[in-house]
Amino acid sequence: MVKEEIQEGIERGELLPLMEEFYTIQGEGYHKGTAAYFVRIGGCDVGCHWCDVKESWNAELHPPTETSKIIDNAARYSDTVVVTGGEPLTWDMTKLTEGLKEKGMKIHIETSGAYPLTGQWDWICLSPKKMKLPLNDIFQKAHELKVIVFNKDDFRFAEEQAAQVNEDCILYLQPEWSKRDKMIPLIVDYVMQNPKWKVSLQTHKYLNIP
Repeated sequence: MVKEEIQEGIERGELLPLMEEFYTIQGEGYHKGTAAYFVRIGGCDVGCHWCDVKESWNAELHPPTETSKIIDNAARYSDTVVVTGGEPLTWDMTKLTEGLKEKGMKIHIETSGAYPLTGQWDWICLSPKKMKLPLNDIFQKAHELKVIVFNKDDFRFAEEQAAQVNEDCILYLQPEWSKRDKMIPLIVDYVMQNPKWKVSLQTHKYLNIP
């Protein structure tokens, strides 16, 4: 496939820069403990300095993969798919989610919300970042708001983001992994004083699974 054809395929959502795909247990947020097939799409310019998958940032490092193959692979393993990145909304998710829906699958996304929302989603986990804020339209569609707490100022940021989501959105504070010993006591105190929030932990890291 020549470069122009690849680019056209990506623009149509028929190809996606696939970094990895794997079957595991969801470790974070509302669906933690649930078996799910993860599809990690390459490409992200949000630039979180504490990102634990920086290798996902450069989309050119990850092969353009036929969306139909991703769909077929996912359907072999689970009825739940989690699309993550990178920042998956960098790309058009319409074809991917249409195909997964045709297979009768439940489709979740983990996104910073920094790009327009495309695709059909059963669950939207919005994890906003200070470096590149979410677009306005995703706040009212998010099912779950997950704010990563790296320092004390992130509590202020979390409240700013929570003020914009819908009233049914579940609110989570999650310690950044490298700062967890310092931040967990602060998060626990904050949630006890502000019980609209819940604590999210990266339980997959404690379980030593992907």
